[in-house]
Amino acid sequence: MAVLTEFVTAINQISSERGIDPESVYKALENAILIAYKKETGMKDVECLSVEIDRDTAEFRLISKKEVVKKVDDEISQMSQKEAQKIDPELKVGDFVEVEMPSKDLGRIAAQTAKQVILQNISELEKEAILEEFSGKVGEVFTALMQRMQKDRAVFEIGKASAYMPTAEQIPGEFYKIGERYKVLLKEIAESGGNKELIISRSGPEFLSALFEMEVPEIGSGVIEIKSVAREAGSRSKIAVSSNQEGIDPIGSCVGQKGVRIQNIMEELGEERIDIIEWDEEPESFIRNSLNPAKINEVEIEDEVAHINVDEDQLSLAIGKDGQNVRLAAKLTGYKIDIQAPDGTKKMKVDEHGEESYRDEDVEKIGEEEDVDETKEEDSTQEVVNK
Repeated sequence: MAVLTEFVTAINQISSERGIDPESVYKALENAILIAYKKETGMKDVECLSVEIDRDTAEFRLISKKEVVKKVDDEISQMSQKEAQKIDPELKVGDFVEVEMPSKDLGRIAAQTAKQVILQNISELEKEAILEEFSGKVGEVFTALMQRMQKDRAVFEIGKASAYMPTAEQIPGEFYKIGERYKVLLKEIAESGGNKELIISRSGPEFLSALFEMEVPEIGSGVIEIKSVAREAGSRSKIAVSSNQEGIDPIGSCVGQKGVRIQNIMEELGEERIDIIEWDEEPESFIRNSLNPAKINEVEIEDEVAHINVDEDQLSLAIGKDGQNVRLAAKLTGYKIDIQAPDGTKKMKVDEHGEESYRDEDVEKIGEEEDVDETKEEDSTQEVVNK
């Protein structure tokens, strides 16, 4: 028997430093030694062989699982019934018996050949351990260190793990500086080329929800509930909230005293504006709120379509610059929204995903009015901060 001091003495240290289960390292070591033995001896079939390492003494044995036969054709995988019954008189043809094989020079073989295989296995185990650590943390926010750009993906570091942010998950126009730290949402653990990767996001509505939950304790405790979020990352978002406790103002709680809570969130997102909308169980009221800051004359719902009637002077506010306000309102409420002028003429219609199906030529001018967002619109967030 050989003692694998070169490898085994480091197992506990490696396991501790890299967060790997020691048993997984032993299994990798046993597999590596068997691969090395096969390579050194030139054996093509080693399915009947296995290596066992004693977890206490660090000694290993080469074991062959042999079939009991009348006539032996392969001494590695077979044993005669006569020889088998010397081990156990009850053994008969067709049974299997495990026998320790001579392991001369196996220690040298392991030392010379198995090292790289072991290191590779440990590297894979380390990756698996890291991914296992994050498997139950999808949807959580982490502070990540920007490392580099890899084609169209930003590569970040979260602890010992690398995480990837594709273009679609980046905030448009946001530049990520190497060495800077950013808050990111772990969106998923995805398959890529046979490997698993951590995919992170800053552009999704889930990231905005998570920031509010971090900043507003009442959301975490369940007093305030986020009902829905609609977001055009880097530009503008709407978030619908409600209170589960009488006397608690959901919008005021999210804004915070002197606006400190919402300001912290907006600082994280840069120039992105956030409208905090009060959710209402009555669809008409909720849709009316979602089109803030426009003052709506009438909301009529018919077959999942909300027909909105507004005065001419409120039309640009209801639609928003380039149709953004109505798009976000539709995504927030889940209703198709049809904006109509007082005379009943259709001005703009979008579906529940914010996709336009109709836009009157007069509405085209609204998208060119640069003062729509800056001077005419006063969102709910700013109104509460100013009070």
